[in-house]
Amino acid sequence: MDVYTIVTFILLGTLGGITHVIIEAKSWEDLKKFSSFKRTVIGSIIGFLYMFLHTDYGFPNFIMAFVSAYAGEDFIKKLIDKLTKK
Repeated sequence: MDVYTIVTFILLGTLGGITHVIIEAKSWEDLKKFSSFKRTVIGSIIGFLYMFLHTDYGFPNFIMAFVSAYAGEDFIKKLIDKLTKK
């Protein structure tokens, strides 16, 4: 993997996280909360991880990295809730 690929997927993950934060924000104060920062960082990490999972370098995987980062934290929360539910 070259540096360009790594940076591209991390940026797409970051954009996915930022997009989710902006869409869910009800006010300017929501954008300044730690949870917004956390979602953006998790999006970046998911973009980085998706780089190792993709099959080919190109358009569909760029979109999937963005979508994975957008929905990543919600997926992780639901999975934890389901696994800890008795």
